[in-house]
Amino acid sequence: MKQKPNLSFWKLWNLSFGFFGVQIAYSLQSANITRIFATLGADPHSLSFFWILPPLMGIIVQPIVGTCSDRTWCRLGRRIPYLFIGSAVAVAVMCLLPNAGSFGMAAGTAMIFGLVALMFLDTSINMAMQPFKMLVGDMVNEKQKSLAYSIQSFVCNSGGLIGYIFPFLFTALGISNIAPKGVIPDSVVYSFYVGAAILVLCVAYTTVKVKEWPPEVYAEYNEAKADNSKGKADDSKGKAGWLTLLRNAPSVFWKVGAVQFFCWAAFMYMWTYTNGTLAETVWHTTDTSSPAYQEASNWVGVVFFWQTVGSVVWAMVLARFKNMKFAYALSLAIGAVGFAMVPFMGDKNLLVLPFLLIGCAWAAMLAMPFAFVTNALEGYGHKGAYLGLFNGTICVPQIIAAALGGVILSLVGSVQSNMMLVAAACLVAGAACVGGIKLKKA
Repeated sequence: MKQKPNLSFWKLWNLSFGFFGVQIAYSLQSANITRIFATLGADPHSLSFFWILPPLMGIIVQPIVGTCSDRTWCRLGRRIPYLFIGSAVAVAVMCLLPNAGSFGMAAGTAMIFGLVALMFLDTSINMAMQPFKMLVGDMVNEKQKSLAYSIQSFVCNSGGLIGYIFPFLFTALGISNIAPKGVIPDSVVYSFYVGAAILVLCVAYTTVKVKEWPPEVYAEYNEAKADNSKGKADDSKGKAGWLTLLRNAPSVFWKVGAVQFFCWAAFMYMWTYTNGTLAETVWHTTDTSSPAYQEASNWVGVVFFWQTVGSVVWAMVLARFKNMKFAYALSLAIGAVGFAMVPFMGDKNLLVLPFLLIGCAWAAMLAMPFAFVTNALEGYGHKGAYLGLFNGTICVPQIIAAALGGVILSLVGSVQSNMMLVAAACLVAGAACVGGIKLKKA
């Protein structure tokens, strides 16, 4: 097998730039799903159930995309066609979801409409995300993978900056942040419209700038079999089901997965309960139809913005660490401190500090796990399928955390700010699990 060549910085950049638009869509969803369904009338104890759909779609869609793209070749490449299709669906749904309360439907019907739209949005975003992870695995050598995933982390977090701040920015520009009971404010609706337009432009850029290797070249660098008669590159090394692949997965796959379990549970509770936490502790309201709740929800985007700033800065710092395990554990510990501080910040401006610290954990979660696992998978074959299956270590924890969210909320006194302390405990457990990872030596 030939050694993959070093790629220039800009080629590494182009591999991940389209993630900018996808991440805007993802961050709009992350910051506003609780707000949308709470505005439609959902009870706080049931809010976490709406968050089951995003990871559930991820665990279904991403292994399928990974497996199918391993066996795909066309004029656009192997991975990019899935990015193109997923983004097209996401754009359509982004124009529908924030209007769930505007079609004159009863509250229950509006929530069902919103759930269906959310399901399609989650499916399409997951379909669009997976190709970027696989492109790095396909085309970047082991030496540059940490850098490539750090660039990917930087790009997607930069997209998050834009998506998170949109409702606050549009409100500042004079777009209404209040609406009749059960209707989503225009500040949120317009945010989704603009995010959809940016996604279209980013996908077009990726399609033009990224040229995947033809089957024969891919085969030389990835120990794949090139089927010239069909114009395909097959790195499947024979047929194998997902259960077989999981049984044969390297130990790093499972040990990183254990860390992932606690990390993604923590962030699931952040996405679900930050709106209620800020409304309760800073704006002193639990009325989701009040202007104060909508103002608090705008500020959720602001603190998520600062979380992303922390993540972008910390991603650049992570690239300088020589001991990646230490960097991973340290980042999660810093994030735990941030979560523990959130309930005690009674002023909205003071919330910037804990969310900057939480951003350090987020940067490590985006960069480290896939770098560890793709290095461990060198020579295994079925790379796309494995990365799709590894996405289960992101999705399963969120599904479990979402299913238990209402129960845990009751156990901590039905006070949403206490869920931030639960998130802190999860990150501490994740940091402790990092010690069990045995990295493959380059």
